[in-house]
Amino acid sequence: MTQPSSARRVAWALSLAPALLAAPLSAQLAQAPTAAPAALAAPAATATTSGHRHADAAPSVRAVPRTSPVQVDGVLDEAVWAGAPAATGFRQQRPNEGRPASQNTEVRFAYDSDALYIGARMYDSLGAAGVRTSLTRRDQQGAGDWLELNFDTYHDHAGRTVIQLNPSGVKWDAGQASPNADPAWDPIWQGGAKIDSLGWTAEFRIPWSQLKFTTDSVQSWGLQIWRFQELNNELSQWSFWGNNENGGPARFGHLTDLRITRKPGGWEIMPYTVARASYIRPSQPGSPFQDAAAYDVRLGADVKAMLGSSLTLAATINPDFGQVEVDPAVVNLSAFETSFAEKRPFFVEGSGLLGFGSFSCFTCSNVSSMSLFYSRRIGRQPQGSLPFNTQYVDAPLNSDILGAAKLTGRFRGGLEFGALEAVTGAGRARVVDMGGQTLEREVEPLTNYFVGRVRQTLNGGNLSFGAIATSVVRRFGYDSLRYQLPAHAEAVGVDWNAYFANHMYRVQGNFAVSSVAGDSLAMLRLQRSSARYFHRPDRDQGSNGLFSNLYDPSATSLRGHGGYLRFAKEAGTLRGEAQVNYRSPGFEVNDMAFL
Repeated sequence: MTQPSSARRVAWALSLAPALLAAPLSAQLAQAPTAAPAALAAPAATATTSGHRHADAAPSVRAVPRTSPVQVDGVLDEAVWAGAPAATGFRQQRPNEGRPASQNTEVRFAYDSDALYIGARMYDSLGAAGVRTSLTRRDQQGAGDWLELNFDTYHDHAGRTVIQLNPSGVKWDAGQASPNADPAWDPIWQGGAKIDSLGWTAEFRIPWSQLKFTTDSVQSWGLQIWRFQELNNELSQWSFWGNNENGGPARFGHLTDLRITRKPGGWEIMPYTVARASYIRPSQPGSPFQDAAAYDVRLGADVKAMLGSSLTLAATINPDFGQVEVDPAVVNLSAFETSFAEKRPFFVEGSGLLGFGSFSCFTCSNVSSMSLFYSRRIGRQPQGSLPFNTQYVDAPLNSDILGAAKLTGRFRGGLEFGALEAVTGAGRARVVDMGGQTLEREVEPLTNYFVGRVRQTLNGGNLSFGAIATSVVRRFGYDSLRYQLPAHAEAVGVDWNAYFANHMYRVQGNFAVSSVAGDSLAMLRLQRSSARYFHRPDRDQGSNGLFSNLYDPSATSLRGHGGYLRFAKEAGTLRGEAQVNYRSPGFEVNDMAFL
């Protein structure tokens, strides 16, 4: 949320902070830990399939073909587990950094033409008495032990996929995005766990159709394994690095000899019919728009196509979000609107590929990241005003999404791509004025939304840069809306992230330019909004050249720019940062984002 500004608001932050214990990826995705282990047979320095080399020795484990059926029940009684080599040699990240794990862990891998199978044995010297667990909903981490697997499926150090299971069989997953795993990912996979006299065991079956990877016939993936034991608060890792080091996929071990003969593909179609019956006591007695009994029927469908192992095409037609969790009740007494989390499945899935404006800080105060895409704008509450002299009103709560499509993908070499196109229909409200006349007013115009995003990761994950473009185009059917809303709004941005000296130093930043245009009355509303207050009498006026910085009631456009730059030392005992984050007075992205 930006503050009113008469000129550029520049926020400087300079801070030094002692090294903090790194939290596990499952607990803190933005600073996901990943290790580099100790004691499994491994080459001193290993080259990946993409040509990158690890700074330190990395462990390796081989996957074997599945030779017998595997029942995913958590019981490791299948013959394939007896013949598969195990990933062992875990070391503690806490509490005793670098020491061997207090309890042994063995993780084995097998595969067939359809899926990857994982069998894990977590020993405990106290047997079942040493295991702690809790039963929660999926993707809601509770107290207790857990095992987590991180895969760098492209082996390019540019992203990760996370699968986690606890002794009660509760699943948690995130992935298919960089630089951090996306918790919005919701794959279909099987997992089973069992507590026994030796500790606990876990089995996984992950279909190839739920993962993205290269087309090589023989593949090597990056792999990291985490184990947490609540009894002694011990976090151990297969591929170890210390708390004062900066890890990630570049420090993963290797899962080798994967022979994937069948490439993912196919369609998923979910049609739906929704019938509603409403029986209420009218809140507006005498209103012709409220019936004691009302009935409604809706038809629609969600479609998803796996275009090989790299691309996913998703579409929704006349979607119904009636089963989505409602927003929390909020009392907002400020001049700024409230931001709510996205919960609609179509927009949640794959949202990590459309994100822009990464932001990091050791000490944060009254700052916000650069936002160019806020999916809650699509299908938003109608913005048009209604006549003041009305007795009864029947207005839509949200704009109808006529259709939307999204294409996301990740390719060899760290290239990621995402695009979304959506169309919302014109929203109309019916009113009865004080004279008893019934009128119909358009309160939201027919609107087209577009966002395109591309990001490239290079140099073994040490360098990434990307770009984004967004567009909103409205077609007005009623003049009053033309005077309230911009006719079109665009924004473009670039971002970058670079690591140096074995991930000890980091330079990240982004820069964006925005432009909105429309009727002069719509531009006047933006100039007088709480985001800028151009009309303040004590404001130092600038000019309206390439970018806007002058109060002008006749202006038909508003242009601005914003940026963020941070240099930080992120590893070692002493850490520090210097950063600048700013928005120019004419910066306006609220049509597609959240300012």
